[in-house]
Amino acid sequence: MTPEQLAAHLRVDRYGDFVLTDAIRPAPHVPVTPRQGYRMDVYRDARAGLAVPVLAAAVSKHQLFDVFLDLLDPLGAIVDLVLETSHANEGASHQDLMREGIDLPVLQSGFLDFEDLLLNDGCAGAAVISTTEPMEVQFDEHKLLVVYAHDLAPFERVLRQHGIRRDDSLKLITEGEHLHSTAPRYADEFERLCCRVGVGEPGERVSLE
Repeated sequence: MTPEQLAAHLRVDRYGDFVLTDAIRPAPHVPVTPRQGYRMDVYRDARAGLAVPVLAAAVSKHQLFDVFLDLLDPLGAIVDLVLETSHANEGASHQDLMREGIDLPVLQSGFLDFEDLLLNDGCAGAAVISTTEPMEVQFDEHKLLVVYAHDLAPFERVLRQHGIRRDDSLKLITEGEHLHSTAPRYADEFERLCCRVGVGEPGERVSLE
């Protein structure tokens, strides 16, 4: 593929009715064609003895941010936050920055001020964790929405209210080769988001990924 062909591929964001954000693109040979929907599964960790229901959703750009904010409501009034960044290591791995005990409306307001960053930066993501029950909503670097909870019904209701249908045959963009995209200004924006929501030093957490 020539540089011109690659540049043309990266400009394509629409696949039928589904529109990608600027953060992610399938590889040029399009091993997974992006489309909207959600699927259910169970996350298992034999070593930790975990078996947690998981919901994964791909949502078109024009709905994605609103769906993300609405998925946070079932988590409760006070939540923990993990911001994820791979700006410093070119996507090879990410760093987790944690803030415990933040009012959900305050966090949602902060997210609203950084909508462009969260939607379009392929090196930034967020995970919001309930402080009362084992529930977590991830808005990852691939701009997929992933929910871990023993009761996924409240989150399914949110998706259905937005017209997003269950499809357990759904293939996610992460299941094929793909490309992340970022820009220098997003690293600065990420730092400002950290200051806005009071995220501190890198913290360890139990990851369900």
